[in-house]
Order: sequence, then C-alpha cells, then structure tokens
Amino acid sequence: MLNRSFTRVPWPALIAGLATAVVIGCSDSSKLPAGPSASATSSGALATEPASGQPGVLGKGGRLQTVINLFDACDPETFNAALGPGTCVRGGGVRFENFLELLTRHHSVGAWHFTPPQAHMDEGDVLMAVNHGGETHTFTEVEEFGGGIVPILNQLSGNTEVAPECNPATLTFIPPGGTYSDEVEETGTERYQCCIHPWMRATVTASK
Repeated sequence: MLNRSFTRVPWPALIAGLATAVVIGCSDSSKLPAGPSASATSSGALATEPASGQPGVLGKGGRLQTVINLFDACDPETFNAALGPGTCVRGGGVRFENFLELLTRHHSVGAWHFTPPQAHMDEGDVLMAVNHGGETHTFTEVEEFGGGIVPILNQLSGNTEVAPECNPATLTFIPPGGTYSDEVEETGTERYQCCIHPWMRATVTASK
C-alpha cells in the first residue's frame, strides 16, 4: 500500500517529465560517449579496456584514472512500461512504483548512487565515470548541488533549486555501459551529480 503523500504525486506530470528525460538522453547521439572499450576524453586521452576488464586511462605523466561508478537498480518491465521501451536495459531490480515510493519517503533511492561518493586525486590525473546501471545518467560538474532536468524528481528528492549546469542543451548523457572521462586540470574540490537523478552525487578533491 502506498503512503498518502505518494498517492498525491501527479502521475501525468511524473510520466511526462521522466519520459522527456529519457527521450533527451537517448536521442542526442552526438553527446553520447562511446562504450567502455573506447571512449575519448576531453583532453584527447583514450579510454581502453585492459585484460582486467576495468576501463583505464593514461593522463599526464602516465597516471591512471580515478573511477567513479554509476549504479541504479531499475526493473526493465515496469520502467519500460511507464516510460517507454529502452528506458531500462538491466535484468530485474526495483519496480517503478517502488522506486517512486522510496523517493517520496526518503528523498533518494539508495540503489541509484555514485561510488565512491568522495575521491582524492592529483592534478593532471584523469577522472572517469562508468555507468554500470540500466538507465542513462549524467556525470555533471556543478558549482553547487541542486535539481536536475526532471521537475518531479527534483520535487520528490527535495532539490527545488535547479543546478544551472543541468541544462539539457549542454549535458553529456552516459548510456548503460558507457563512460565519460576528463582530465583534472586544477587543484581544489569539485562537485559532480546526475542531472536526471539529482541525489546521485560525488565530491572530488584534487591536489598537486
């Protein structure tokens, strides 16, 4: 039985908002990175897949990348029925209605997360995000954590102020099995979030 606050969720707006995010993420192929076996970084480095199966990148001085893993636990049957075919491509998981119930109750869904949530690396190292989930995500650097591109998910997660960097026109979407990488060019602390599921977050600190 769903709790009362959950039953007040505007279903038409919810489905429309999530479906829009799915369409944006899947249709703009020019912004979809390649799969984990061959993904170009913004600095021109090349992501390769060594014998271990773990994607690897060489940055300045031959340094290997720091990996942030992106996870979710969508159930393909119910997510695809609600949002359209291809929304979720993993096997089994959390049903769509349970996902919404958990988000309403806790303002996040634990299975949708970045790990590790904090990372330390050196200036010149390469930061790589690897999508191990069944949905499309983003790994977007933001000045401050905030909401994303799906208003109803912002509302249910309590992120009422949208991060300006979560602009659909400029986002890079990472499909299931895809990677995104970038070279860290300066020291300090940077924040990254998914602009679809805004509670998915990581903080990266770089030093010399």
